[in-house]
Amino acid sequence: MTSFNDRERAFENKFAHDQEMMFKAVARRNKKLGLWAAGLLGKAGDEAEAYAMEVIRADFEEAGHEDVVRKLVSDLSGVSDEAAIRAKMTELLSEAKAELSEG
Repeated sequence: MTSFNDRERAFENKFAHDQEMMFKAVARRNKKLGLWAAGLLGKAGDEAEAYAMEVIRADFEEAGHEDVVRKLVSDLSGVSDEAAIRAKMTELLSEAKAELSEG
């Protein structure tokens, strides 16, 4: 029985670790996405950082990332479209995951 319990505990620990890493990757992606969008809006420096924080906070409105998409589609109206935003989200999530796995 001990072997089964050890495997179960190891699985639970791996699951918790994977969830934590995904949370960190999404938060990192959202910051990068906010900085990207801020650049499109002509924001720089502290103003860009503040906007990136708005994007991060937008992700806490509901489960999933549709809340972030809605915010950016609204804010970037006339500057970028939904397809470009979603493509950038995918690109930046891959980038954030890679950065987290490196160190």
